[in-house]
Amino acid sequence: MPVVRVPWLEPGILMKVLDAGAYAVICPMVNTREDAHKLVAWTNYAPRGTRSYGPVRATLYGGANYFEHANATIVRFAMIETAQALDNLDAILSVEGLDAFYIGPSDLSISLGCKPSFDELEPTAAQAMEHIVARAKHHGVVAGMHNGGPAAARARIAKGFRFVTVGSDARLLAAGSQDILQAMRA
Repeated sequence: MPVVRVPWLEPGILMKVLDAGAYAVICPMVNTREDAHKLVAWTNYAPRGTRSYGPVRATLYGGANYFEHANATIVRFAMIETAQALDNLDAILSVEGLDAFYIGPSDLSISLGCKPSFDELEPTAAQAMEHIVARAKHHGVVAGMHNGGPAAARARIAKGFRFVTVGSDARLLAAGSQDILQAMRA
């Protein structure tokens, strides 16, 4: 399933990545219930939303009947990564049509006055993460989080996260390149 993290909560880019064939969108800086409503509306066709129709590439993945199942197929992740989002957490997670959330641990840490980190969160950020995953379970929303390495990802799965990412394409590419350079220098 193609998952795309869009750069911002903006209707044009959300619709563009869905039309290109994404089956899930991760949207940063969803800080309020209104933000979550916008995310859901902009990723659903009418009458559930306001998404425009233009899935030329998406129909290659989803078939000629893409329109008929798109609203039910697309997974919508709201990124919870600020103190403001934490204050509005229950309101955000209760928005109908929001399928999941995704914690950006560095932004969440910074917003809470901690240093940016992926895996080793300071106590304030770690407590916030545990609170967020507990509230998600209460609301029946899938919990997701970015991780720097496999050990942290496994630990977070044990805490109730059902969607974890490990690293990023840029970090994995850099690590592989460094391994090759070290082998050649040896």
